[in-house]
Formats: sequence, C-alpha cells, structure tokens
Amino acid sequence: MASYLYLYYLLPAVGGYALTSLFFLKNPHILHKKKKTAFYSKHISHRGGSGERIENTLEAFTHAVEMGTDMLELDCHLTKDGHVVVSHDEELLRQTGHDVSISSLNFEDLPLYKETLEVTFNIGHYSTGSDRNICLLEDVFRKFPHVPVNIEVKEENLALIEKISDLVKKYNREDISVWASVECTIMAHCREMNSSMPFSFTLKRGLHLLLLYYTGLLPFVPLEESFLDFYLPQIINRTFIPDIQTLRNSFVVFLIERLTMRKMMFKHLKDRGIQINLFVCNEERDIEAAFAVGATGVMTDYPSLLSNYIKTRI
Repeated sequence: MASYLYLYYLLPAVGGYALTSLFFLKNPHILHKKKKTAFYSKHISHRGGSGERIENTLEAFTHAVEMGTDMLELDCHLTKDGHVVVSHDEELLRQTGHDVSISSLNFEDLPLYKETLEVTFNIGHYSTGSDRNICLLEDVFRKFPHVPVNIEVKEENLALIEKISDLVKKYNREDISVWASVECTIMAHCREMNSSMPFSFTLKRGLHLLLLYYTGLLPFVPLEESFLDFYLPQIINRTFIPDIQTLRNSFVVFLIERLTMRKMMFKHLKDRGIQINLFVCNEERDIEAAFAVGATGVMTDYPSLLSNYIKTRI
C-alpha cells in the first residue's frame, strides 16, 4: 500500500499542471504580449501564382496583385555577377530545359523559362504566359513597393543573404518583407544580417513547437517567430507528389495530419499574433479545409481561385 502513496502526490501535481497549461493555452495574453506585424495576409500567392502564369515572373506577380493577393511568396538565388534573382530552383533544368545553374551564369545569360511549365503542387497541370524571363528581386520591390513579400532562402550563401537584406533596406520595406527558410543555420544567418525583418519557423523550430504543445509547455515559452508556414497534409499524394519516399505512405501522411492540424494550437498562436499559413491549396476543398482548421492565411498557385473563394465564402 505504501508503494502507491506517491500517486497521491503525483496525480494532483500532474492534474494541476495540465489545468494550468490549458488555462494559459486559452489565455496567452496573460503571459505574452501579442505580436503586431505591419500586415495581415489571408491571400498568399505561391511563386506569384504559378498555376495561372509562369512561376516567379513579373507577369505572375502582377496578375496576383491584380487578383488582390495580400502577400507574394518567392525564392531567391545569386547569379555569377552578383544579381539577386527570383527563382525556385538554383539548377534550371526543370524550369528552362537547360542543365545549368544560376550561380554559374551572369544575369544577362540566364535562359528563358519554358513556354509551358508544370505546376509543382498540381501534378499534370501546366501554366503559360507571355513573360518567360527570370526577374530580379529588385524589380519586384520596385514594382510592388507596398506588397508584402515572403522571401525563402534555400542556400547557405552569406553574399546572397546580405544582398537581399541590402535591397530590403534600400526600398524601406523591412516591416513587410519576411525571412523564410527550412534550415535553422540559414535562418540564423538571415536574422544576424537583418534582425528588423519578421521571420517564420524553420522545420526544426516547427518540430520544437509541436513538442512544446504536446508537453503542455507552449503557453509558458516565448516565441520570436511571426509566421508559421506548413503543408496542408491532405494535398500530399493527391495534388502534390513528394520526392521523399516516406511521405508517399498514406499512413505516414495520416499521422502527420493528426499531429499537426491542431485547432487549439493554431488558435493559441493566432492569439499571440503569429500568422498560420497553410500551403499549397489549389482546390476549393483544400482552401476550405485550411481555413476550417484555423489557418489565418492560405497559400495557392491559383490567386483568382482563392480570391473568388474569399469573396464568396468568407
């Protein structure tokens, strides 16, 4: 009997901790000051809306803005002669048909995009357009001075990060330009280069966030990030076929969805001023599911589809 006495102390302690955690999860304003970003993005155009125009071109960005997008999402790389260009890939075979890299070419020698380009997150569907030029990040900033931009950095290139930061400062848009990267080391360099820009969770920090949530520690831990960008799991293996073989397993995707799509966690983050953007939603049912689970913003390749949904359904 004496061996079970510890339960009289342990169970109330665990119960008290769980109740306290739940209380602060639902009332984060007691412990944390709500973040205030300079913009709120419900409508995000992935690669400028790569389902309706050729990805990452000025034509695509222009079309997305005309459709009422709140934020443009793009990726950047550095040319041999030091220009920051907008391109998802460093290696240009998929986009242009030429087996060359951006870093090996001067800006004026970059090849044109293909006349038609498959939409990465909508397999079997293609986009086209009159603009096939790889554009400069500076041209995007110059043409859309007041449009927020999510800038993903995929390579640990300090020269690239510095030039992006310099352009952001030059066009006085630190409050509407967002650092994004999957890698913690790259994000650390971005933040060291320009700490005034808001930034998103990396993959490792996202896993850390889930751990904090499931252990009940999330309400007590300060979070510096302002954005959480994550896949809407239901698109995986339907409109998007991942390269990682493990993610092609339907049970794995089911587990990811169950573990990550937590309304209570998203509401807690939203109440702390952190925006939750789910991607890449290219069908109405996916847009609906993203907003239903608590996303504050949806990222899409079809800006006109999302605009119509928001106008008619929200």
